[in-house]
Amino acid sequence: MKAAAFDFVQPSSIDEACRHLARTSDDPQIIAGGQSLMPMMAMRLVRPGLIVDINKIEALSGIAEQDGGVTIGACTRQADAEASPIIRTQLPLLTKALRFVGHDQTRNRGTIGGSLAHADPSAEICLTAIALDAKLTLTSAKGQRNLTAADFILGPMTTAIEDGEILTAVSLPVWTGDDRVGAGFQEVSSRESDFAIVAAAAQVSIDADGICRRAAIAVANATPTPIRLTALEDGLVGHKPTAAAIDPHVDNLDTLLEPEADLHASGTARIHIAKTLIRRAILEAAEDAKAND
Repeated sequence: MKAAAFDFVQPSSIDEACRHLARTSDDPQIIAGGQSLMPMMAMRLVRPGLIVDINKIEALSGIAEQDGGVTIGACTRQADAEASPIIRTQLPLLTKALRFVGHDQTRNRGTIGGSLAHADPSAEICLTAIALDAKLTLTSAKGQRNLTAADFILGPMTTAIEDGEILTAVSLPVWTGDDRVGAGFQEVSSRESDFAIVAAAAQVSIDADGICRRAAIAVANATPTPIRLTALEDGLVGHKPTAAAIDPHVDNLDTLLEPEADLHASGTARIHIAKTLIRRAILEAAEDAKAND
């Protein structure tokens, strides 16, 4: 199939893009990488009257250390983020997650903001944003507002973006201090680079005695949206992140996980996979932290 007819504009500034998006009668859609939008348009699952191409807006691309974190422009290509030394050293979890996102070809076009705005429940970037409590900046003709990733992602393919708004940047905190930081990312998919059946992300900091002092753990596709496992994090802090310490807390996750059954896996299978991947992600993060001694 081919996309339905649409108008096309390519603004050179955020303000200009916001003015076009204010034309709500045209049902405008933003395009950056197009890795999700174009297939949906081709199948006529969406029929925008206006496409606003934001690729020429320089202010929407780039990676910078800022205010104790790293700010990534929404139009930054996933491949550029994956190769960034800033992200590799300051946000190790994101670097690991990006390796699972699609293929080399799609990461060359796909954007960080595009994945977040699409809000696929299996998306690795969304999972990482939830795990690290990212802050997202939304811009419109009325001004800016900031939301946490947990408040931004409302459900499968559903976000808090309002009419006329653009996701312009995402900021992720950098863990600082004397403790060693490590990250782990685990995923199961039908084929390499396919959508995740379940994915788990973990970032931990451990002190010189091997005790966990901070933890961020999240899982995707085991609930309608990616979620932080705060009870598991709290149970891990103050202990060495060993299998013996992790297992009792992971075994108690059954009532929290609410996976949907589909052609890839039953709900029961997804719970088993999720618990296995969560264990592996935590242990990987712990080993990664030790390696950073």
